[in-house]
Amino acid sequence: MDNENSRNTIIFVIFTVVVVVLYQVFVMDPVAKRHQAETRLAAAQAAQHPAAAPGAPPAGFAPVALAAASSPRVKLDTPSLTGTINLRGARIDDLYLKHYRDLKPGQQTVDATSPLHELFRPEGAEHAWFAEFDWAGANVAGLPGGDTLWTAPAGATLTPSTPLVLTYANGQGLTFTRTIAIDNDYMFTITDKVTNAAGAPVALQPYASVQQRGMPSDLANSNIVHEGAIGMLGPDKPILVAKNYKDWKKAGVIDGDSHGGWLGITEKYWLSALVPDQSTAIKSEFRVQPVAGLDAYEAGFVGPSQTIAPGASLTQTTHLFAGAKVVPLLRRYEAGMGIPRFDWAVDWGNLWFFTRYLFELLIFLKGYIGNIGLSILAMTVLVKAVFFPLANKSYESISKMKKIQPQTEALKKLHEKDPAKLQQETMALYQREKINPLMGCLPMLIQIPVFYSLYKVLTVTIEMRQAPFYGWVHDLSARDPTSIWTLFGLIPWDPSQLALVGTYLNGPLHIGLWPLIYGFSMWLSQAMNPPAPDPAQQRIFQLMPILFTFTLSQFTVGLIIYWCWSNVLSILQQYVIMHRYKVDNPIDDFFGRFAKPKAATG
Repeated sequence: MDNENSRNTIIFVIFTVVVVVLYQVFVMDPVAKRHQAETRLAAAQAAQHPAAAPGAPPAGFAPVALAAASSPRVKLDTPSLTGTINLRGARIDDLYLKHYRDLKPGQQTVDATSPLHELFRPEGAEHAWFAEFDWAGANVAGLPGGDTLWTAPAGATLTPSTPLVLTYANGQGLTFTRTIAIDNDYMFTITDKVTNAAGAPVALQPYASVQQRGMPSDLANSNIVHEGAIGMLGPDKPILVAKNYKDWKKAGVIDGDSHGGWLGITEKYWLSALVPDQSTAIKSEFRVQPVAGLDAYEAGFVGPSQTIAPGASLTQTTHLFAGAKVVPLLRRYEAGMGIPRFDWAVDWGNLWFFTRYLFELLIFLKGYIGNIGLSILAMTVLVKAVFFPLANKSYESISKMKKIQPQTEALKKLHEKDPAKLQQETMALYQREKINPLMGCLPMLIQIPVFYSLYKVLTVTIEMRQAPFYGWVHDLSARDPTSIWTLFGLIPWDPSQLALVGTYLNGPLHIGLWPLIYGFSMWLSQAMNPPAPDPAQQRIFQLMPILFTFTLSQFTVGLIIYWCWSNVLSILQQYVIMHRYKVDNPIDDFFGRFAKPKAATG
């Protein structure tokens, strides 16, 4: 096989592998997981709660407001959070994020009527999520727990300027004082003081945990996002501990010794993490166990045992982060509080060394441009500029190959029955024309790490959540909302409601306008290249724009906009080079059809 055939075979293999892997990992797997989860949930609800009224919580669960009202509470109000502190157990279990709202059904953009995002939810409600802080001690009676009723000052409200002081006396000489403070963002400081007025010393261990009751309802169900147990732990040097919910449940218990560090439970954009004293040795534990018929996911730690002499007191301080994973904020806590690698709560992926800096570049550009979508376009130009010399050589090689195509065709006819001679003459021709046929692979190979890292950034960073572009794109982190099945919004109906095929029309077969634009740009980019020598390869390459259109239709629209713009820049660069070498191209051929023929002279 000659070098040209080798080049096209390599490109074909790369494209095929990329398509199959991307489509399986990012389209079919999430769709299958979502379908399985919906099936299991529907079956469980049908079996356990057959008569549940529409809109009512399943039997056994209370509405959130009723679950919160079942215990006395103290109001919490900060610039970033609102909610209440539960005096029963002194739990932090009712939190809403003021800066983030959720879309209501049918909404494409949030407004003042959209509900605040709920982070913590009290036990008793479905999908409970809360944090609690306790003490453990062998043969010590009357220690506070989840049912302990703490006392708060009358009319108290927790704000950044007014900490909440709670007290509890166990009636056996131990008095517990808990001071809960909070900053303007998402960091709580819990200071526990135990005073021993009994006649004998007591040994106590501080314990803290964050817990979820059952699987969260809004999981991303994507292989690109880590959700579940997370921490930075280790006896010497903290290392990342991360287990998704499935592996976490399978393991049951994951424990270890650590010196400081942090641990908690993460979702796509949200995090609840415990931060012990960084100078203290702790026993960390991630546990899954059944509680009231549900899987209870718990991340917690136990501090060292400490003895409190009669008349003495012990003070223990723990921090709790409960909020959105805003990267600059996480880094500020990391630097200011000495929390190791706190911004690793964001799932930067295997190419973290590239993804983190790509994120920084986008945020830097947004500071000047004001729009993430425009920042993506500007970033694409910068990436193209960095690789411009390499891409230039690639397009020069492609243009030269297209220019000598008549000569290669002539050689094939001349040496049709002598493949060895054909290969020898073809290689000699390439050497005379200074052509490297493998250079054509470079433009696509260069884009693969950028593609993956940008997809990561758009998917896992909350800075991209609900980030608008222009026109019909209101969220760059979601897929294109338009669909060919509604003629891009002209037909007012929901394809997902169609029997039998609705799941697929709204899933793998959902094709928006931006994916179609991408498919056209890919077709035009391929048309700029010389055709593959083998007819079978030609047909396969003709199908590639269609396959990629379907594959990318499920990706974030911001990623598709990037690739469309990247294709446009590549086409322009290749067009200029082809003009320089006086090579025919589909753009000139198209506009040439409308040119007036020159009048004959003679």
